[in-house]
Amino acid sequence: MDLHSGTFDPTEFAWHGLTMTPAAAEHIRQLVNKQPGIQGLRLGVKQTGCAGFGYVLDTVTEPQKDDLLFESEGARLWVPLQAMPFIDGTEIDYVREGLNQIFKFHNPKAQHECGCGESFGVQAE
Repeated sequence: MDLHSGTFDPTEFAWHGLTMTPAAAEHIRQLVNKQPGIQGLRLGVKQTGCAGFGYVLDTVTEPQKDDLLFESEGARLWVPLQAMPFIDGTEIDYVREGLNQIFKFHNPKAQHECGCGESFGVQAE
């Protein structure tokens, strides 16, 4: 799926990058230690939900050639270059909500989120 249009070329930008809280880095390291062959996680976006986009987390055994790598405290997070316009500057956290523990995304590009918090929208710049 092509998430950008026109003549926009994501390789021509200087990205701010992504950051992880210590809790997120610790959880990623735990996931890697539990699954042989896993190098880290990949954070992407897909068109979905009522607000437009949703986050997609997958394990990484082999990074893709256009993935950007962000590391923190020994945890590795890859992001497809095409996703950067939508999530650049995002901080990934791992928090407890009630009985659940989940990744939370603090995305400065998200202009609005749907009521269930599963999708977000961005405004064209």
